[in-house]
Amino acid sequence: MSDGVRCMWMRGGTSKGAYFLASDLPSNIAERDAFLLKVMGSPDPRQIDGIGGADPLTSKVALVKPSENDDADVDYLFLQVFVDQAIVSDAQNCGNILAGIGPFAIERGLIPVNNDETEVRIYMQNTGQIASARISTPYGKVSYVGDACIDGVPGSSAPVPITFEDTAGSSCGALLPTGNIVDVIDGVEVTLIDNGMPVVVMRSEDMGISGTETREDLEANQELRAKLESIRLQAGPMMNLGDVSEKTVPKMSMVSKASDGGALSTRTFIPHRCHASIGVLGAVSVATAAVLVGSPAFVVASLPEGNRKTLSVEHPIGEMTVILDMDGDGQVGSAAILRTARKLFDGTVFNHKN
Repeated sequence: MSDGVRCMWMRGGTSKGAYFLASDLPSNIAERDAFLLKVMGSPDPRQIDGIGGADPLTSKVALVKPSENDDADVDYLFLQVFVDQAIVSDAQNCGNILAGIGPFAIERGLIPVNNDETEVRIYMQNTGQIASARISTPYGKVSYVGDACIDGVPGSSAPVPITFEDTAGSSCGALLPTGNIVDVIDGVEVTLIDNGMPVVVMRSEDMGISGTETREDLEANQELRAKLESIRLQAGPMMNLGDVSEKTVPKMSMVSKASDGGALSTRTFIPHRCHASIGVLGAVSVATAAVLVGSPAFVVASLPEGNRKTLSVEHPIGEMTVILDMDGDGQVGSAAILRTARKLFDGTVFNHKN
């Protein structure tokens, strides 16, 4: 690998990552992970000797290949490369990096392109679910130019609408792995939920905060971080995730009443750093918790009427809109979200060994 490997660096949603064809990397997992750690520059808080951005949101990897699933076009494996630890984790999905999978697959010639718009069905290997993304392809080529805006990203880009299918219990085996809307851990009421991302949802006030603090203030609150980690470590086995001390799930989302006209406000740890916004699938799980009567999120949420609920999930730098379609039994059937993506560079990344 000293001669380099093809790599496309892309912004997907509010994250950035390295996109590879799976066939370009070693099939041996240990060799693959060692390569990715070197490429990203981990473990090092600055990732100075790699292309990582010294933040979990910019130290991500997508592996893509033609799908082995009859109902999908491509298979997508998400890998979170830890910044300051020599860990590469496949324990979760990433809905932000997912936004770049369709454009990447088309650019690499994995699927045929249509004029105007191309639908890409994506099998998410981490959890076994399918997402459908619609990619702008005027004149038969991917376009990243458009009028769609998402909070956390300056300017506008081509829209990437994504619909998620059958995400309930994708990592934990059930939407509510304990069977309860409310559990109590360390005296705090929580909802342990997985609608595409395992999340522990609790009221901000029960954690001693208002829910309007900045990311920096929350990261500096050592008492809060210790409380969150204690709850998270106990929640892991309860959510069928086992020992989560070295895992990036579950995420920890503290919710409060919306302050800017949304459905509710969030402050999310992922799990040890406070998210600058909120993850796509994390937002889907939190929005789903908000429609469960009696949950901590339901108590603070402002919910619209009707079977199609458009929920604005507020976060430190804006909001993310989640659309939930409810079935006849009042349960969440499907979830959709709007993201954008942009190709930043396409070339060769090097792994020079000593």
